[in-house]
Amino acid sequence: MGMRQVIKKLDAFPRAEEHLLHKTKSGALVSIVGLIIMATLFLHELGYYLTTYTVHQMSVDLKRGETLPIHINMTFPSLPCDVLSVDAIDMSGKHEVDLDTNIWKLRLNSYGHIIGTEYLSDLVEKEHAAHNHDHGKDHHEDSENKIHLQGFDESTENTVKKVKEAIANREGCRVYGVLDVQRVAGNFHISVHGLNIYVAQMIFGGSKNVNVSHFIHDLSFGPKYPGLHNPLDGTTRILHDASGTFKYYIKVVPTEYRYISKEVLPTNQFSVTEYFSPMNDHDRTWPAVYFLYDLSPITVTIREERRSFLHFITRLCAVLGGTFALTGMLDRWMYRLVEAITTKPKSRSVLR
Repeated sequence: MGMRQVIKKLDAFPRAEEHLLHKTKSGALVSIVGLIIMATLFLHELGYYLTTYTVHQMSVDLKRGETLPIHINMTFPSLPCDVLSVDAIDMSGKHEVDLDTNIWKLRLNSYGHIIGTEYLSDLVEKEHAAHNHDHGKDHHEDSENKIHLQGFDESTENTVKKVKEAIANREGCRVYGVLDVQRVAGNFHISVHGLNIYVAQMIFGGSKNVNVSHFIHDLSFGPKYPGLHNPLDGTTRILHDASGTFKYYIKVVPTEYRYISKEVLPTNQFSVTEYFSPMNDHDRTWPAVYFLYDLSPITVTIREERRSFLHFITRLCAVLGGTFALTGMLDRWMYRLVEAITTKPKSRSVLR
């Protein structure tokens, strides 16, 4: 026996002669269905191979001396822009003033349409102590005696008149921009604390009449990456015949997103809890919206990865081979069924 004969005996796919093959309509139907199924599964597996998936890793945050960008986009439908101010302090109580800050305030009419724009190049610096500034304390007490002695000038009276007119016209304000703060725990807040206490009293007639209802369109601590969901986006808080202070306690988690192209995007994600403190008749504080943030010592690295080509070939062979075997079994069953149906009438006619 020659080597060729030995190799031929190892053939697992023997070929039959052409005239011995019997082609049927049922076999053609099964073949078409099988081809459609295999083409569909192939496209699915190809798409599965081309899409990326993410792997999460955690490590200790070693960053130092960097700033924390805070993206703000909020609407206050019941407060005009002339009375709103944006302020920020860090954990030590130091009031941040010399910051690279870009904040815009858009005047809105009662229908929410823009009617004017105001640009703030810096955070508002006020003459108040850090302890009074932190956690909703009274921001106006430090300059109270000075304002009382000096009285009101003409510009102050014009401001009061202008703000009262805006409130009567149901003007609102949209505040948006970016705050670059130090990478330490702190807070920023939007309030009427830019007014001294007497001006605020003349405008509103008391702190209980300050309505800090707000819409949070966007609040983030860095650029967005695929799959990121900021929990405060789309938040709506509306007060009816009430007033108070909203406090959002935020835990910021440093995050790095590494694309499949090796590009690295440094950003932050966060979780939040919310607290509302209603105003009482004896409260000396003024309503505000506080965002108190703290940074996690753990950084999260999210890395995009793609499945290996060997993994793709393995899955492809499994689904295509399984489909081919299944259609072969189905073809044999259909052939036997057709044969059984067509041979029974013939045998009965012969017996007659």
